Amino acid sequence: MALVNRLAASSSSSSSVAASPCLRRSSSRTRPGIRSVHYTPSGPPPSPFTEKHSPERYRRDRWLYSDSPCQPPLPSSSCGSAAAASSDLDSLRRDDIALQLPELKNLLRVLKDKRERTCGAAGEQCGPGNVYLVGTGPGDPELLTLKAVRVIKGADLLLYDRLVSNDVLDLVGPDARLLYVGKTAGYHSRTQEEIHELLLNFAEAGATVVRLKGGDPLVFGRGGEEMDFLQQQGIQVQVIPGITAASGIAAELGVPLTHRGVANSVRFLTGHSRKGGTDPLFVAENAADPDSTLVVYMGLSTLPSLAQKLMQHGLPPSTPAAAVERGTTPQQRVRSWFHPH
Repeated sequence: MALVNRLAASSSSSSSVAASPCLRRSSSRTRPGIRSVHYTPSGPPPSPFTEKHSPERYRRDRWLYSDSPCQPPLPSSSCGSAAAASSDLDSLRRDDIALQLPELKNLLRVLKDKRERTCGAAGEQCGPGNVYLVGTGPGDPELLTLKAVRVIKGADLLLYDRLVSNDVLDLVGPDARLLYVGKTAGYHSRTQEEIHELLLNFAEAGATVVRLKGGDPLVFGRGGEEMDFLQQQGIQVQVIPGITAASGIAAELGVPLTHRGVANSVRFLTGHSRKGGTDPLFVAENAADPDSTLVVYMGLSTLPSLAQKLMQHGLPPSTPAAAVERGTTPQQRVRSWFHPH
């Protein structure tokens, strides 16, 4: 997440580009405002999240590969698959799905049998299971709602994204099954359509299916698409909100997203680029409103271009801002602070 917080130069508060702390202006020293932004990552600490080919991911999802003669298709693997040893990520993705398919089919059979036995004993007609879209917040498991924890512990199958932290996944019940469906620039372990079908198939088998998403499911989480698809198929969907990154990181660093007389509104913007480029998808002219707080999600890689475009649209170079990565986790990094004059 990246956040740009517009505060008047006369205010004693300041803010951030990925979480928004309330900075006190020093009377002994002042710093120039934004002239340009350069994001140059140094060697990062271990990720608190599930990276696409991390050992943690395959340990967590090892049930999917129990019948395979090969290990999961890590890029360094050479277990009979040219795609696993190549840099062709699309082939690698297809290879991974093919290895998972037998166990996914087996789990479907087990869940269907369980539902039929349960319904038969009760003399009831079997209906579909429930799907929960659960927001897990920005990473700190203590920011989960009580309802989210209860649903996570009671799930049969959990489909989880990359930005669901490892600490949150430690709360999953011992009998549940985990399936990674995360996306990152240049590599989608599952397409959105494949995720829809997985949710539908397991719900139709009577399972309690939990879709775990970082932040809030309905804030840049594509939760609306999944909800619409499932409801059209007659599947009941419940949304359990999570603390979105803007709120969680702003609270962590002590900056209000709105402040009377300084910022009278807040706006969320995606900093994503097309196909992993360095230019943000969309920067509206009115995003440079000096009376609003602008919160940019997923914008670290496009931050230099984003800052330049905002200034071209009239945002003062002295605007206080900061960049934050992995906010609220032990690996949080505040990349830059910019103080007002």
